[in-house]
Amino acid sequence: MTLLHFEILSAALFCLGLYGVLARRSAVLILMAIELMLNAVNINLVAFAAYGSPEPSTGMVIAIFVITIAAAEVALALGIILRLFRERSSINVDEIDLMRG
Repeated sequence: MTLLHFEILSAALFCLGLYGVLARRSAVLILMAIELMLNAVNINLVAFAAYGSPEPSTGMVIAIFVITIAAAEVALALGIILRLFRERSSINVDEIDLMRG
């Protein structure tokens, strides 16, 4: 497999994630789509580290940082979503106007 194959896979996953963010109304599904987009970026980073960079560990280290940030983001967002569900009984993004002043 060449670098082009990994870039095509990464672009396809990113486009699917972008469609998921724009088309979904459930907050949990939007989080899953964001995770899909972050994984597409990780595939791209690791592929460039393996094929292009003279120092192959750079892209992999950045990918590990992206994974840790994504895990923290999901934990925080799920906590917020659970809190909103308890108050509003819905996780539909269109119905959440709690921050509106």
